[in-house]
This record gives sequence, structure tokens and C-alpha cells, in this order.
Amino acid sequence: MIKKEMIAMLLAGGQGSRLGVLTAKVAKPAVAFGGKYRIIDFPLSNCINSGVDTVGVLTQYQPLRLNTHIGIGIPWDLDRNIGGVTVLPPYEKSSNSEWYTGTANAIYQNLDYMESYNPEYVLILSGDHIYKMDYEVMLDFHKANNADVTIATMPVPYEEASRFGIVLTDDDNRITEFEEKPEHPRGNLASMGIYIFNWKILREALIKMSDQNNCDFGKHIIPYCHSNKDRIFAYEYNGYWKDVGTLSSYWEANMELINLIPVFNLYEEFWRIYTKNDALPPQYISEHARVERSIIGEGSDIYGEVYNSVIGVGVTIEEGAVVRDSIIMKGTVIGKGAKITKSIIAENVEIGADCELGIGDETPSKLDSKIYNSGLVTIGEGTVIPPNIKIGKNTTVSGITKSDEYQNGMLHSGEYIIKAGDMQ
Repeated sequence: MIKKEMIAMLLAGGQGSRLGVLTAKVAKPAVAFGGKYRIIDFPLSNCINSGVDTVGVLTQYQPLRLNTHIGIGIPWDLDRNIGGVTVLPPYEKSSNSEWYTGTANAIYQNLDYMESYNPEYVLILSGDHIYKMDYEVMLDFHKANNADVTIATMPVPYEEASRFGIVLTDDDNRITEFEEKPEHPRGNLASMGIYIFNWKILREALIKMSDQNNCDFGKHIIPYCHSNKDRIFAYEYNGYWKDVGTLSSYWEANMELINLIPVFNLYEEFWRIYTKNDALPPQYISEHARVERSIIGEGSDIYGEVYNSVIGVGVTIEEGAVVRDSIIMKGTVIGKGAKITKSIIAENVEIGADCELGIGDETPSKLDSKIYNSGLVTIGEGTVIPPNIKIGKNTTVSGITKSDEYQNGMLHSGEYIIKAGDMQ
């Protein structure tokens, strides 16, 4: 039997509903990031940089682009005869077909996959965070403490603590209590959703808890291990870690990449972020173009002005267009004379000539102010906006739109146009 010391299970089935129209057609881990990457590239690159060469990627919601992106794992050096990367969607079983209903249920449904490697340790990861972490250092910590379970944790501001699973520890970093999203948190050491389990402990917990509805690590598996008197330790991580689960945090994380000394550095030789690279020509910046403090992807043609923005691959910014504080994804065309401010524009969008995005005063979104806020304009994949349209803040447009759908050529702050089929 093949024996691997540690294998990774990467949960990438999430819908990412807080990203609104950005995830209407694509799973959150496949959303573009930093001009050339997708969010899932970060945990996958961490695996190969940490010497973990066997990764099961659990997909579910809108998996097509994610599956195509991962392929057989070549960019991450994960195309291997033994191990490598395996995409694990829910599948038909003889008795019934079951969707993954919770994080632990998804892992439980793949016991056979894990069993086939008979690992000593299983690393559980989430596919939607931006960070660099050496999982080998975490494994050394796990072994040194003779732990059954190790949870990666990091301090968070007290006012945000109720969004996370919070752990309380003793002087040896052993976890004495675990509270999932507590209303009144007693500590601020938050679980990052990264776990190392001894395989036998994980297997037993998954089988014992398999009848729980929406079986989840934070709600079921960790409390079960705790009640079983298993040795659970907190591995404290103090590097950069960003949950890009909301439009504002996604926008901020992209904007942080273009700081003079970025908090999160994509240019380090010793800890590379790998991705699937299409064979694209180099970028072209015309003599009249102006680019300041921006990332410009390969194959992009810039004839206008770009300030403080992240421009993806194969984007065209036509003459006279001005893009500021924005994220423009792959294959999008910004028409002549258009003015784009603080916008997130998804892949393959057409913005007509002389449009203006991100103007006027802020008004709360009428669609969902929890999702569409911070003054951002969010444009869904494949959207077409006709020429001469003005769009306010906290707005969203998704679908092929026509001039007569905009009142006097204007979409006021807080308004939205979402065509059938583009809704999350």
C-alpha cells in the first residue's frame, strides 16, 4: 500500500455568496486575484512549497472553471503518478447521490480517497484565503506536542471575533475551550479553518459524526474530539492572512498588492505562487498611455490611463479611458473615454465609450447592503454596458444591458440591474 506522511484535503466547493455577482457563474476559489492568479492558487502553492505533494480538491458549486484551471496540476508540479492533485466532486453512489452538506461531510464522503494513501496526518484547508504558510512548520509543531489535532489560529480584533471559531488555550498552547462564532467572545484567538489531524482520530470522528446535519469541523468534529479528551493544540500564525469573502475585503486585498512595499509580496523567489498561465503575448502600453502604481496582466493593451489598479490578462483600455482604484479582470474591454472609479469588473465585460462608473454620493444598496457597500461598483461576468451610461456607487450590473434600461442614461447609487440567470 502507498504510504504518505501527510496528505491535504482542500475544500473548494463554496459558493461565496458574499461576493455577489462575482460568483454567479464561478466558484469563489476560482475568482481572479492579483491580475493573473485565482484564489485557489494560494493554498495549492503553499502545499507544494511545503512539500505536500498529495492534494484532494473537493469541488461542488459551479466547478467547471475550477476543474479546468487545476487540470492535472502541472503548474503546481502536482502532476504525479503517485499522489499529485485529484479533483473530488460529489458523485453518484449506488444507493443515493449526495451533495456535500458541510465541510466535514465533504471530507467524510472521501474517506476511500484518504484511505488509499493511508497517511499518518491529514491537513484540512480552505480554498478561499490569501496567505503564505509553511505547513511543514505546523506539522513539526503538531509532532512536538504529540497532538491529535492542531488548529492554525491567529489573533483577530475583538470586535471581529464573533465571525470566527474562537479558541481558549492554556500556557502550553493546548486548547481548553472552543466556541464557534460566539456572540460574546471570551478571547480573540481565531481558528483559520486550517487543521492537522492524526488520520486515525479524523477517521473515527468523521464516522461517529456522519449522521449530523450539515456536518462541519467547527460545529461538530472539533467539539467531538474535545469531548473525547483528544490532545488539541493551537498553532499561532502571525503572517498575512486574508479571508476575501466580501467585496470590500476582496477589493482591499487586491489594492494592497500595489503598495510600494506590499504587505503581501507576490515577487518572492523562495515562496512562489504558481498558476495556470495561458500562452499570451506581452502587454502593450501605447505612447499616449499613462500607468501609475498598477499591476498590468499579460496580453493587455493600454491606450488610456490607469492609476492604482489591478488589470488582469488580455484587457483592453481604449484611448481617453481613465481607470482609478479598480480591479479589471481577464478579457474585459473599457471603451474610449470611459471613466472607471473604485469598481470591480469581472471577466469578459464590455464597458461602452464615455461611460462613467462610480460617480455621485453613496446611497445604501437596494439589492443587499451587506454585500454591495463601501462605495464599490460591481459588474458581473460577461456584462455589456452601452455607451454614455453613468453609474453611481454601491451599484451592481450583471447581464447584457440596453440603453433604455437606464433611466435617462443613469443608474443611481444603490440601484442595480441583474438579468435572469445572472442572479446568485
